[in-house]
Amino acid sequence: MIELSVVIPIRNEAQSLDDLYRELTAALETYGRPYEVLVIDDGSTDDSFAILSRLQLADARWRIIRFRRNFGQTAAFSAGFAHARGRFIVTSDGDLQNDPRDIAGMVERLERGDFDIVCGWRKERKDAFMSRLLPSMLANRLISWATGVRLHDYGCSLKVFRAEVVKPLKLYGEMHRFIPAIASEQGVRIDEVVVNHRARRFGSSKYGISRTVRVVLDLLTVKFLLSYSTRPVQIFGLIGLIMGGIGALITGYLAWVRLFGEQSIANRPLLLFGVLLVFTGVQLLTLGLLAELQSRTYHESQNKPTYVIREIREQLTVAPGPRGLHRA
Repeated sequence: MIELSVVIPIRNEAQSLDDLYRELTAALETYGRPYEVLVIDDGSTDDSFAILSRLQLADARWRIIRFRRNFGQTAAFSAGFAHARGRFIVTSDGDLQNDPRDIAGMVERLERGDFDIVCGWRKERKDAFMSRLLPSMLANRLISWATGVRLHDYGCSLKVFRAEVVKPLKLYGEMHRFIPAIASEQGVRIDEVVVNHRARRFGSSKYGISRTVRVVLDLLTVKFLLSYSTRPVQIFGLIGLIMGGIGALITGYLAWVRLFGEQSIANRPLLLFGVLLVFTGVQLLTLGLLAELQSRTYHESQNKPTYVIREIREQLTVAPGPRGLHRA
């Protein structure tokens, strides 16, 4: 039985693949557990696939998934999770910046501490400060605050998951970095350990800072899914009530001025603003109710529960009587 599935997305990493194979094989063979390595070729245009094919022919523990074009890192991880066969799934980068020797310790930490996810923390990160470190620090604080799952390094790809936690997840956009936060909806236990981070040896990052806007938008999606996916009317309705209430106060004040103050209000911008708030509030309340219907359709059509059971412990006892077995 395969214990570890190591999922690695790559794109145009031909120069590093032979070294990656040697380091990863040495680390995992020393660890001694049965393993497989799934490398996802995310639309490489260099010799990456040819090198991967050669490595796979030499070592059956390597499995190669080749995309027709570049779909992105999240899609690559998602494909790896779907095809992984191990009890534990390890994710890592293919640029040699993650150290394969950290994998064994992270798996042991996951089992010893009864955790579901163990995340790597690149405490001594070997990257440029302005272009990589500073944006990463700000993003980590923002994500931790927004999701409530506090990690030092959301961007570190080196993570270990229990397969039953990560395989059911549906990932889109740039959501691979939010996996711990998304999985927290299931009530998982998450730990973070310091890992070795090395300077990049070849080329440059294929997944850079240009994704920042998309990451922020995906963070909004994750926040909504974590907090309001089963009760959307509470967010839309709350905003709608606030706006409608303010609009009602404004229009009520203007009505008082017109009726009892005998002043003209037709040329006041405040009138249009009040009417806009009232109509917008009604629309948001309606949107919230429609979202509630959609949420129920989503869960009930798939027979998808709104809870996650960690385990059930029970005993079967034999009770007297014609029915024989009874559950205690």
